[in-house]
Amino acid sequence: MLSKNQAKNIRALHRKKERREQGLFLVEGEKIVAELLASNWRIEALYATSEFIDAYQTQLIAKNIDAVPCRAQTLASVGTLSSNNAALAVVQQAPAHIKTDASWVLALDNINDPGNLGSLLRIADWYGIQQLVCSPNTVELYNPKVINASKGSFLRVAVQQQALPEYFASLPADKPIYGAYLDGESIHRISPSKTSGVVLLGSEAHGISPELAAFVTHKITIPAFGAAESLNVGVAAAVICDNLRRLTS
Repeated sequence: MLSKNQAKNIRALHRKKERREQGLFLVEGEKIVAELLASNWRIEALYATSEFIDAYQTQLIAKNIDAVPCRAQTLASVGTLSSNNAALAVVQQAPAHIKTDASWVLALDNINDPGNLGSLLRIADWYGIQQLVCSPNTVELYNPKVINASKGSFLRVAVQQQALPEYFASLPADKPIYGAYLDGESIHRISPSKTSGVVLLGSEAHGISPELAAFVTHKITIPAFGAAESLNVGVAAAVICDNLRRLTS
């Protein structure tokens, strides 16, 4: 049974300040917690229904986790989901790092909607992109809405938050950087000379910051055939990644 102190500690992790200070975050729902149990991420505490505990007893024993039995209503009352009939985990944040062996990287400039960042993690995961580099003003990875929207992809895609000019300056001189603009070359017509590179995306409202333009080696766009003004950044990322993978595989 969940104690008042445990409930208080879980609710504290709804706040960014507490997550940062404690180095912890929340993972909720059966599918994501099940994937978490199969990963190397460190679980500090697990609260779950008896059905979840019975179904994943083997995994819990293997990771030496003593889950606290809870009712579904209790999980929903302390978590961030409107309903949760399975599990809630308190997890240790992973050290941020750059994967030097990543062939393709998504660089994100000022993506402040958590749902968008979660979708971008899923898109990167789908296309085998193992690294995201985010500007400091991009939403925090461990925001519960990001974690929930990622559907477990945060477990497989490394995320580093740093100043993008500094990151781009550290890259090899021949590393192509594809910047998404409204007036770039059609993604359907480009001929990539390399099977690796960086895809730079800005927010739908503001696009790529002017200070980053000097680092872009290829301005690209998704050609429009209708009258829509713009595309959601997640949709744009999927179209660009699909075309780049097709052209370089």
